[in-house]
Amino acid sequence: MWFLNLELRQALYLCPSTCSEYTTGEGIPKDRDYEPQTICEHLQYLFALLQNSKRRYIDPSGFVKALGLDTGQQQDAQEFSKLFMSLLEDTLSKQKNPDVRNIVQKQFCGEYAYVTVCNQCGRESKLVSKFYELELNIQGHKQLTDCITEFLKEEKLEGDNRYFCETCQSKQNATRKIRLLSLPCTLNLQLMRFVFDRQTGHKKKLNTYIGFSELLDMEPFMEQRNGVYVYELSAVLIHRGVSAYSGHYIAHVKDPQTGEWYKFNDEDIEKMEGKKLQLGIEEDLAEPSKSQTRKPKCGKGTHCSRNAYMLVYRLQTREKSPTVEVPAFLQELVERDNCKFEEWCNEMAEMRKQSVARGKIKHEEVKELYKRLPAEAGSPYDFISLEWLQKWLDESTPPKPIDNTACLCSHGKLHPDKISIMKRISEYVADFFYRRYGGGPRLNVKALCKDCVVERCRILRLKNQLNEDYKTVTNLLKITVKGNDGFWVGKASLRSWRQLALEQLNEQDEDAEHSNGKMNGNAQNKDESNEEKREEEEELNFNEDIVCPHGDLCISENERRVVSKEAWKKLKQYFPKAPEFPSNKECCSQCKILEREGEENEALHKMMASEQKTSLQNLFHDKCRPCLGSWPQETDELYIVSQFFVEEWRKFVRRPTRCSPVSSVGNSALLCPHGGLMFTYASMTKEDSKLIALIWPSEWERIQKLFVVDHVIKITRTQAAGADPESALYDSEPKLCPECREGLLCQQQRDLREYTQATIYIHKVVDNKKTNGGAKRQKISHQNYITYQKQGIRRSTRHRKVRGEKALLVSANQTLKELKIQIMHAFSVAPFDQNLSIDGKILSDDTATLGSLGVIPESVILLKADEPIADYAAMDDVMQVCMPEEGFKGTGLLGH
Repeated sequence: MWFLNLELRQALYLCPSTCSEYTTGEGIPKDRDYEPQTICEHLQYLFALLQNSKRRYIDPSGFVKALGLDTGQQQDAQEFSKLFMSLLEDTLSKQKNPDVRNIVQKQFCGEYAYVTVCNQCGRESKLVSKFYELELNIQGHKQLTDCITEFLKEEKLEGDNRYFCETCQSKQNATRKIRLLSLPCTLNLQLMRFVFDRQTGHKKKLNTYIGFSELLDMEPFMEQRNGVYVYELSAVLIHRGVSAYSGHYIAHVKDPQTGEWYKFNDEDIEKMEGKKLQLGIEEDLAEPSKSQTRKPKCGKGTHCSRNAYMLVYRLQTREKSPTVEVPAFLQELVERDNCKFEEWCNEMAEMRKQSVARGKIKHEEVKELYKRLPAEAGSPYDFISLEWLQKWLDESTPPKPIDNTACLCSHGKLHPDKISIMKRISEYVADFFYRRYGGGPRLNVKALCKDCVVERCRILRLKNQLNEDYKTVTNLLKITVKGNDGFWVGKASLRSWRQLALEQLNEQDEDAEHSNGKMNGNAQNKDESNEEKREEEEELNFNEDIVCPHGDLCISENERRVVSKEAWKKLKQYFPKAPEFPSNKECCSQCKILEREGEENEALHKMMASEQKTSLQNLFHDKCRPCLGSWPQETDELYIVSQFFVEEWRKFVRRPTRCSPVSSVGNSALLCPHGGLMFTYASMTKEDSKLIALIWPSEWERIQKLFVVDHVIKITRTQAAGADPESALYDSEPKLCPECREGLLCQQQRDLREYTQATIYIHKVVDNKKTNGGAKRQKISHQNYITYQKQGIRRSTRHRKVRGEKALLVSANQTLKELKIQIMHAFSVAPFDQNLSIDGKILSDDTATLGSLGVIPESVILLKADEPIADYAAMDDVMQVCMPEEGFKGTGLLGH
């Protein structure tokens, strides 16, 4: 579009180059590619190539790279146009030539005024501003002129929005509107198709039809109507697609010299017939049929589009379009590029010529051998890969050497199941192929493997025989076996023997089919299949369910039964490697000894558990244990054990036959490496209370007799006679280790900032009150969240969610903006309507991470939703604050 603006092209050609070789008249060395240094030079070179290159299209990669644009991300072309024009104007402002320096303003810059009129005194306040494009709202409109009328519409300033009049020195009702003062030669009209949808929290595209004419008379819209303001349509920019986040850009641009319209669609450039603009299939959106809108009828010289989002009009003039010549320096570069292009074309033509020659030779070869390819009856023949033969027939390039390894069995011969992917050819043609292309191994008439055929027949025979044998075995199992003539078989094996046999036969079938480890030459497939085999081998095979760990007959007779010799003989046909146990076989002697020992241990454990429970009644029942928060008056000292020890001991006492007895207390988990205590008295009364258990002195004596105690931990209270209980002093033995305690707290704080996929709760507030079930839950303490790494301390993961809350999975490095998106999907509240707080602290920084905001696992965040905003303009402003888009941030477009 900019290229076909001849005045802009001419001005850019007049920009002096910074290339030292050109400025000194030496010319650029032929062995060095031209590399533009500035944006203007890039655009100069692009325009010169577009004008005189012999290529079908020009690749602007250098220009794109110079601007620092990411081609993998779709951006708004309107925004690009604004930013690039601003950058170009700033760059050209340093030029001495006024025709170059002022070209952007001359071509694209107009003026309008914001005019405010006081209703009381009639005072008119005017603020003049420049514009490079007019942004037109299209919602509710069908014609371009209606959009322009709304843009200039008078606005009333009343109520809270009243205007402060300098003459009246007070706020007065007023009117405000825009007046067009002057228009540029090139008028850019931007149709605002992309708007914010508050229901989804995302931008959406308005796919409504807008009508526009090829001639646009702007005189009715001007403040001064004494000039010529008739404009001709010169370009239509199209965004094809229903979404605001994806689609395809197409430009229809008119050549000012010939009056012909061109359609620019990436590298496809098409000239329209009859010098007419034809939007065509750009209006097909592939939408669901129910949402299709009928296209309005368009008169002569008018067009309707649901995808046009930027219209460019040129001031109508009788003057001839200027002829723009490419400067000599740029023309030299273009001719050099044309030479390279012609050389490439010649190379391609030569390659095609050589390819055609090779194809003719190949064609003659195929034509000669094709007739002799089939092997005649009684004549010697070879088997060859059908895939290789198809490539030889179809491809013009010579195929790779013949590879028959994928068709070999474990014996190195032709696998019978691979016959279908082989082709039998005459020995004469086979000799030619191996002599010409090499490869192997050769598979002649003697290559078919007899051993594999016999094995395949055996498997097929057993498969066919399986159903009959199943009925026979079922009838034999009904007969009672007398004496010692039978065999022990596992009941589980008998229930599933037919399925096991079928699976085993199928596995043998597959093993035979894939017996060659070089299948397709893929070593990875071989490793994977071996791993699968090892996993399958770990499963129990037939009759292994009655084999004890010592490899003998198991002692449990409930898991096995005796079958007759006839039934066992049938089963052995399918499971020749199954463990065999005659009915007179004694069960494992080692298992008998272990069974007796186990029974004795169970009785011992029951007795031990009963004694310990009776001896330590207070430890077994929480209600009878002392509490640091309300120190018992009857003693001045208490002992501490880890809560982990208490829970493990209770498990044993409740289920002595299923759980192992606890032999030691293990208090080292509560101490640091220096032997100091890791918890303060204050923390043990609050957050650390779930990690420790308090013991009465009398009970501690019994614990020392029943268990091995590695470290004694004691809390002592010291209090003067008659003094207030709150003035008591508490001392621990061993003493607190301040350094390790501080290190533990720091580590806990760090861990709280580094969680991933943790649960938090969002509680929606209505009228400053929580929804039902609004009892405030205490945030989980740091100590309960962090699992202290030493053995014996663990945290409870139980959590009770109340009504009106929703659980979300989040990570510490997630931003508040990303959390708001999650909340939007969970509660249907747009991000800019969300007011979030935690523990009375407002969460407002959308770019901050949850970890830095103090949001930890199990936190409860309060959500208060604002009322809907009626003003769409205000809504867009809020959206820009709450959900900023990156846009062209970080690119060269913002470098100025």
